[in-house]
Amino acid sequence: MSEEIKTNENLQDENNKQHSKKFKFKRKRKSLQNSIKSDESEQNLAQAQKDETKTAKKKKNKNLPTNLTGNEPWQVQMSKSIEANKIIHEQRLYPLKFTNSTEHKFKITPIGGLGEVGGNMTVIETNKDAIIVDIGLSFPDESMHGVDIVIPDFDYIRKIKDKVRAVLITHAHEDHIGAVPYFYKEFSFPLYASPMALGMISNKFEEHGLKAERKNFKPIEKRKLYNIGEFEVEWIHITHSVIDASALAITSKAGTILHSGDFKIDHTPIDGYPSDLNRIAYYGDRGILCLLSDSTNSYKEGYTKSESSVGDTFDNIFLRAKGRVIMSTFSSNIHRVYQAITYGLKYGRKVCVIGRSMERNLYTTMELGYINLDRKIFIDPDEVSKHKDNEVLIVTTGSQGETMSALYRMATDEHKFIKIKESDQIIISAKAIPGNEKSISAVLDYLLKAGASVAYQEFSEIHVSGHANIEEQKLMLCLTKPKFFLPVHGEYNHITKHKQTAIKCGVNERNIYLMSNGDQIELCHKYMKRIGTVKTGKVFVDNQINKQIADDVIIDRQKLADNGVVVIIAQLDKSTKKLIQKPRVLSYGLVADKQDYEFSKELSEVLSLFFTNIKDEILNNPKILEAQIRQVLRKHIFRKIKKYPTIVPTVFLM
Repeated sequence: MSEEIKTNENLQDENNKQHSKKFKFKRKRKSLQNSIKSDESEQNLAQAQKDETKTAKKKKNKNLPTNLTGNEPWQVQMSKSIEANKIIHEQRLYPLKFTNSTEHKFKITPIGGLGEVGGNMTVIETNKDAIIVDIGLSFPDESMHGVDIVIPDFDYIRKIKDKVRAVLITHAHEDHIGAVPYFYKEFSFPLYASPMALGMISNKFEEHGLKAERKNFKPIEKRKLYNIGEFEVEWIHITHSVIDASALAITSKAGTILHSGDFKIDHTPIDGYPSDLNRIAYYGDRGILCLLSDSTNSYKEGYTKSESSVGDTFDNIFLRAKGRVIMSTFSSNIHRVYQAITYGLKYGRKVCVIGRSMERNLYTTMELGYINLDRKIFIDPDEVSKHKDNEVLIVTTGSQGETMSALYRMATDEHKFIKIKESDQIIISAKAIPGNEKSISAVLDYLLKAGASVAYQEFSEIHVSGHANIEEQKLMLCLTKPKFFLPVHGEYNHITKHKQTAIKCGVNERNIYLMSNGDQIELCHKYMKRIGTVKTGKVFVDNQINKQIADDVIIDRQKLADNGVVVIIAQLDKSTKKLIQKPRVLSYGLVADKQDYEFSKELSEVLSLFFTNIKDEILNNPKILEAQIRQVLRKHIFRKIKKYPTIVPTVFLM
């Protein structure tokens, strides 16, 4: 029994040893198999990554995202995720990158607003239809004597008038609507704009005797699509320094153009309506073929301050003011006026509005319901003297130093009812338009000489711009993600700087063009290029009579101002070719009065010598005779005093 047990134990030990050997062998074989599988797995993973990269590239070229199945190793899924996200970024940042159709095209022609500040007017066309965006005025420079305003030349509109379907207005500033009445004296098209802009234009039409043209008014609603010829247009709310400003989304078969209008991104506007960035982003995601955007503040870093920031400055000034407060700003900046009135009421003041445009714009805005003010708070100019000085706020025009404005007349003691006092606090809440610096400086001097306190540039927030600074321009570019970019609104240096900002935001430099007035830009999904130029120019207007001044009149005024004038009256004996008596010489703007005698004597001697050698055929032709006299005297005068005056000769042949 014991032997059997031992035998069984020996057998068991032998079996255990054999099993142990088999187990060790299996472990070695499994380990070897795992090692082989690991090598194969690494090779397979490397091959899978190569294949996936090739697939992703193919799909990227087709503009299709890479799908994740979830069955691959996590390393493969990571690779796929990275490639997919790259494609997603490419799609959202450049939604029109792979579109290259040339079937449908836009044509964009700036008539005004480039190379200058003001006079904004742009024509956008397809093959069949055209629309006009804004018709604004600009202000004259020092060489435009006797000119009050400058408007664009409408020559190109005359050539395409059969194509024009409508005029679209972005907002109610003078540099965008100021020339509308002059345009409608010649043309009659549907006029689409916000109620605010149409209210301002209505006042102008009444002043110009164009009441009948109000039949063309088409008040718009924001976020509503309007079909105008081949165009589909949407007005998008944007913040600016005037109420109810808009950007325009203009769509045709060729794609979508977004025109920013004048804008800034004000998150705390006075009326509580910030810019509709959601709608702008919506069009950006759909794909914007071309962006036209405001370049005015393209050199200013950061963000433009909110209009509401001016309120604290006003509050501080009103708190300290012991006498009358006289506030002057742009008549179209009603939110600025509204803030001044609000703080005037806070400190118990009655409000006197002076200046035709200021009164008209304020009351129009109240009638349309954009602001709510009780008419009982207002007093007439002749009632100001009946109230204590610390109970009066005067809101007036003249922030640009205009010689006919109410503030200028007050400063020069020419206003019928308001005389500047030493206790007056003047607020000039505006920035000088380029070219108006001297006029504003003159008004400041008059006010200070009268003893008044003047708040102007020493307060950083007495005025804030209505235009986007660099960071807001970047935001507009990033929301719209345009394929092509045309910076507008400003001088050439402004649009050049805006171009640099756009390049930083990812716009291809080859897809940006710096336009000048008259350039015609053709664009489709494949390209943008200049295809020609059209005639543009400026028309000069005397605003006192609302009539155009001929170009040659302006040229004559410039010549007279620069070089003076000489008037000569002479009698000539035709037979002897001698002067009968000393000619009469009158000169203005050339020599001092005490030098008139010597100057007249010199010209008489020159004329005597000229007539002595003159040919008979010239004497028989009055026009040639006058031309010869001008030429001889002009050469002599230039040798003496280096001027080319206007010469007016009158010769009587006896």
